[in-house]
This record gives sequence, structure tokens and C-alpha cells, in this order.
Amino acid sequence: MPAPRLTVAREAWPLARPFAISRGSRTTAEVVTVRIAADGRVGHGECVPYPRYGETVEGVEAAIAAMADSVAAGLDRAGLQRAMPPGAARNALDAALWDLEAKASGRRAAVLAGLGALKPVVTAYTLGLDTPERMAEMARAERHRPLLKLELTGDGDVERVHAVREAAPQARLIVDANEGWRVRHLTEVMPQLAAFGVELIEQPLPAGDDEALRGVPHPIPVCADEACHTAADLDRLAGKYDAVNIKLDKTGGLTEALVLAEAAAAKGFTIMVGCMIGTSLAMAPAMLVAQRAAVVDLDAPLLLAHDRDGGLRYDGSTVYPPEPALWG
Repeated sequence: MPAPRLTVAREAWPLARPFAISRGSRTTAEVVTVRIAADGRVGHGECVPYPRYGETVEGVEAAIAAMADSVAAGLDRAGLQRAMPPGAARNALDAALWDLEAKASGRRAAVLAGLGALKPVVTAYTLGLDTPERMAEMARAERHRPLLKLELTGDGDVERVHAVREAAPQARLIVDANEGWRVRHLTEVMPQLAAFGVELIEQPLPAGDDEALRGVPHPIPVCADEACHTAADLDRLAGKYDAVNIKLDKTGGLTEALVLAEAAAAKGFTIMVGCMIGTSLAMAPAMLVAQRAAVVDLDAPLLLAHDRDGGLRYDGSTVYPPEPALWG
């Protein structure tokens, strides 16, 4: 019987429009894909290398390729957790192993995870960082969506959120500062955003400089993003954050993401599931975590000029579970 064979490739997916956050702007989503072929079946995975965590497309591709011999020798998901650190490379391999196991067993990945059939979820729709006027224009075009997520940066954020609130008065709002705030913004900006009905703020302070979160009131629940990668991070987040954003490219895959979700819920954190900007293949495993998330942010395929064939079905902001041909 032939040994399992690993194939890794990089892909570039143009965005529908430039997308900006506090750390910069992009026009293309660069992803790395994995195929593991065994016994006539193929498992697929996708990850998004992220410079914030010291990752490059080339480095992630090389890290995955270096696992070819281990995959050929029968590497499973448990072994993968020991063999690689959390991050994008492990995520793509973990997803492919889940997909291959589902195909080999004839059972959906959700069933293998003990979840049963997946249900559709409602995702946030993200508005990139821009001037208040431009963000209001974007919000007006998307005002039919139930939940909008705004990328923020610090100074000028009150004006941005005010403009969006006026343009989309019925939409629920969450915001993401991407570590762009300083301590003064907690007391100067957060109370004003609460008055606009903002329900959650992601990572206001830099992950390594967030101790000030313990000493100020949270009129808006604060969610750890860059500060939370795996379940091992949870103890040091207690007292600073109210929620955690679980992203598979941070956890190193669905296997650890499910562990993190369970541990976070047990410790009283609200669960959010998020994503980097990739295709539906990257979103599909995260749909399992989304089943227990209070906030879902899996809108990346909506930000692309086009998604991969057979991608997730989006009906407005409602995301439907993946078909087996895509993943799981």
C-alpha cells in the first residue's frame, strides 16, 4: 500500500477591494494549501501565514514540506501536536488530516469531533479601517447585515464608529483595534463607543503590554486576539479579558482550537471564532468551533474578488456548513 503523500502549494487570491487594519493594507490574500493523498482519498487544508507572528509564505511552505517524511510514516493529529508548534503551518496539516480521516471513515469531521450535524451561523461582516466618511459609505452599503465589525486604530475611532452607527442604525457593532490603542484610549474612547452600542472590542492594547486592562472598567467586553493562541494562554488572560477570539491559524489547527474552546468556556470566557483572510477551505474547519461561539467572524470569502469553486454558501451573513467535497 503506498505511503501517504504530502503536497504543499501557495496561492494568491485577489480581494474585492483593498482592506486595511491598524498594521497596514493589503489587496491580495496569500495562502498555503496542503493535500495528503492516501488510499485513493485526499485530505485538504489551507492556512494563512501572518507576519504579525513572524510567519512568511515561504517559511510556512517550507515548514509543511519538511513534514513529508512524517506524513508518509503515518503521522496522525495527536503526533502533529507534538511535532510542530502552534501556527499556520500546523493548521494546514491538521485540517488535511481531519479531512482525510473523515473521508476514510465515511463520517463527517463534525461527527468525529463529537458535535453531530453542523448548523448555519451568522457571521460578522468586516469594514476595513478608513476615514469616518468612507467607513460610513461602506456601512451604508452593508446596513442590511445584522452584525458589522469595524477595524479601528485609536485616535479618530469615536468619529469612525459614530459615522457607521448613523449609516447603519439597525446593525449590531463590534470593533477590532488590532493592538492600535494606548492606555489613554481605554478611558477616552471605550465609554463613548459603549454609548454607540458597541458590543465587543478585540485586542485594544498590544498583547505584550495589556496589564492596564486589569485596572480599568470594561463598559464594553474586551476580547483577546493576538494575546490568545492556545489553551495554555488562558490563565494569564484572566482578569484582563472577557472573551477570547479563536483562530485556527493561531491555535495550529482545529484539534487545539476545540481544546481551547472547551477550556475557555470552563473558565468563563465568552467565545469568539475568527479568521485570517483566506478562502472557504480555511473557514470550513472553523465552522466546528463556530457552533459554540457567541460571536462568529468568518466572513473572509466575502472580502475576496472570488472564492474557490465549491466554497461555503453565504446567504447574506448566514454561513452554511461545508459540503464534503470542500472539506470534512
